[in-house]
Amino acid sequence: MKNKLTTKTNFVCQSCGFESSKWLGKCPSCGGWNSFVEEARRADLRPRNARVKAASYGDSKPKTLDQISLADRARMRTGIGEFDRVTGGGIVPGSLLLVGGDPGIGKSTLTLQLMQALAQDRKVLYVSGEESLEQIKLRADRLGVASPNILLLSETALESILPAIEDAKPDIVVIDSIQTMYRADLESAPGSVGQVRECGAELMRLAKQRTVATVLIGHVTKEGVIAGPRTLEHMVDTVLYLEGERHHAYRILRSVKNRFGSTNEIGVFEMREQGLAEVANPSRIFLSERSSGVPGSVVVCSLEGTRPLLVEIQALASPASFGAPQRNTTGFNHRRLAMLLAVLERRAGLNLGMHDVFVNVAGGLKLEEPAVDLGVACAVASAFKNRPADGDAVLVGEIGLGGEVRSVGQLEKRAHEAHKLGFRRVVGPFAGFAPPGKPEV
Repeated sequence: MKNKLTTKTNFVCQSCGFESSKWLGKCPSCGGWNSFVEEARRADLRPRNARVKAASYGDSKPKTLDQISLADRARMRTGIGEFDRVTGGGIVPGSLLLVGGDPGIGKSTLTLQLMQALAQDRKVLYVSGEESLEQIKLRADRLGVASPNILLLSETALESILPAIEDAKPDIVVIDSIQTMYRADLESAPGSVGQVRECGAELMRLAKQRTVATVLIGHVTKEGVIAGPRTLEHMVDTVLYLEGERHHAYRILRSVKNRFGSTNEIGVFEMREQGLAEVANPSRIFLSERSSGVPGSVVVCSLEGTRPLLVEIQALASPASFGAPQRNTTGFNHRRLAMLLAVLERRAGLNLGMHDVFVNVAGGLKLEEPAVDLGVACAVASAFKNRPADGDAVLVGEIGLGGEVRSVGQLEKRAHEAHKLGFRRVVGPFAGFAPPGKPEV
């Protein structure tokens, strides 16, 4: 009896990948509206033994930890210090890295520079589904990327990409981007949830079988998350986000998932004509254009992983022109600002209810650590009173709902960074803390 082509049809949310047997107006998983698209997937017609063989990553026999050798799994250091810091010391062979970011933020530039660094003694394959070979060549010449170990391929069909990887036998593969890849046996369009999920699974299977490190570049949605199903982020080993404002020169590489290292580290780059350049001392760069004696300007110390960053917080308070006052932030959580304003009004007696309040983190950074609460509150109070804050002080502390200032961790490291940049005082809840040779606390 001949095999018949069977097709399964369901509705898939294009935001989170939730599947339903019928169309829904609102996704019960992510809450998105009008995000369901009908997708038809053909059943896998390969023989059962072929499917089982393709699904295995190698020897399926269980082993003890002592029987597993790591001799051939040493990390591949890129020589780009900021990238190695974020990944935990380099790229692990056979791992999958997902790099996301807004359009034009520098994802492809970063991966091209990674290829140049890794191609010194390794073979690298760059697969682009968005540019032709000539366009990649023009961009590589602008960035100074040139090596005989770099192979280029312009292709979107996964059935052509997988054999090319098998033939070239590279050490590292870059896929730019995963949303442009497609499998011909799936009827959905490239970039849909089904295509992204299945293409990611095939690339993961090949990476584990051949011990090929694979870097996937992913697009992000307007909410700032990787486009496609959440299963893709669960599937990969490392998820990196390249952040920053397009109108600013600085970019932040942040890890949100890392099976082989910490997720608290960040890397700081500066976008230049020749590509992304490492910023060895970001605190000095972020404070280089700070004006002294301006109301609403204070310096805070935020700890990103093991790296302390001194950043300027700018605030402005002015009488509201309309009935409802505005509360706008750039680089700081909007709800956190609302809480701090309520504390200032209730506990400090500042009548901010009829004032527009604007808060900006200079340099295009995004601060999430509660240790900057004290700095934000002092910046708002300084702007409201139109009196400049102490220009020689760095503020550190978390503010509670009762108006109390709570202590934060790594105080010595923060004080040392402030001392290194010439600040004489660190203001915060330093109970019994007085490190020698550091600024006054």
